[in-house]
Amino acid sequence: MSLAARQIGTARLEVIVADITTLSVDAIVNAANASLLGGGGVDGAIHRAAGPELLAECRTLHGCETGGAKITRGYRLPARHVIHAVGPVWRGGNAGEDDALASCYTSAIELSHAHGLASVAFPAISTGIYGFPAARAARIAISATVAALPAAPTLSRIIFCCFSGQSAALHAQAMADFGSPCAD
Repeated sequence: MSLAARQIGTARLEVIVADITTLSVDAIVNAANASLLGGGGVDGAIHRAAGPELLAECRTLHGCETGGAKITRGYRLPARHVIHAVGPVWRGGNAGEDDALASCYTSAIELSHAHGLASVAFPAISTGIYGFPAARAARIAISATVAALPAAPTLSRIIFCCFSGQSAALHAQAMADFGSPCAD
């Protein structure tokens, strides 16, 4: 069930509270570290749910830079693909963190479009152990996604999959500034 939804052009943006590893979408986004070899939080949960084949494929990718993203198969996940986006570690806000975080969303949307995907689900990238302030991250997530959508006409559904009600409320508040509400 969507806690909030907006129509932006031909794409529906939704905010939900759920376990991202359970979503049946074309791709889920992994809040990955630069090695792409698994870690804690969302990253660890995705690797555990996808199985060892995901780690084996990630080893062939040779990591990823902060702000970038790479795509793999989803293996044992309901999602067909995993897009691994490397978010920034929060260093006080003066080390390019905002731009790097926005780039994670833009890069993931570009990969989604390049692979002809129609649906993608994002976690709240960098807001866990990386310490990015959650309200600021939610605003960046929504604004970067909305800005990237015109170049990705294949995308018709974007989900902001939050682990907590508090994170979902922040995303819903940020999304209220964009587009028209959807009737559910």
